[in-house]
Amino acid sequence: MLRFKILASVVPLLAAAVFARAEIGSVSHPCIALGETSVELTSLFWTAGVHVAFTEDPARATVRVQITDDADTADFAVVDDGLGSEPESCQANPSTRLVSIAAQPVDGGQVIYLSTEGPADYRIYVRSKSFSQREAAALIVGAHGGHRPLPLQAASL
Repeated sequence: MLRFKILASVVPLLAAAVFARAEIGSVSHPCIALGETSVELTSLFWTAGVHVAFTEDPARATVRVQITDDADTADFAVVDDGLGSEPESCQANPSTRLVSIAAQPVDGGQVIYLSTEGPADYRIYVRSKSFSQREAAALIVGAHGGHRPLPLQAASL
C-alpha cells in the first residue's frame, strides 16, 4: 500500500517536470535580440522578470502602443520569415530578459493600451507569421523593463 501511495505522488510530479522542461526548452516563443541582451516572451509566469498586461481602457494604461501601417514611422518594426531573419540571434543566455503577458495587471507591471490611433509612447509595425501585434507590443515594452520609452539602437529577430 505504501508503494502505491509513493507511486501515486511521484507520477504527477514527473509529469509536471516533463511539461515544464518542454516549455522551457521550446524555441517557439517570440524573441528579439538587443545587442548582447535578448528579450523573450514566456508562458511560465514565475520565470518572467517583467510582467505586462493589456487593457481596452486607455485611462488604465501605463504605456500606449500604436500600430502603424508604415514601417518608416514606427519606433519598432517586426518583419520576419524572410531572407533577413537571424535564427541564432535569440539564443538563451544569462542576460535574457523574460517577459510574460498576464491576464490582469501585476503589481508594478506595465499595462499596455494597443490601438491604431495616437498619442503613443511607442509606434510598432508588425508584418509577421510568427509574431502577433500583442506579442510585439509586449516585447518592446518588456525590452525597457518597465521604464519609460528609450530609443533602441538596433534589434534583430
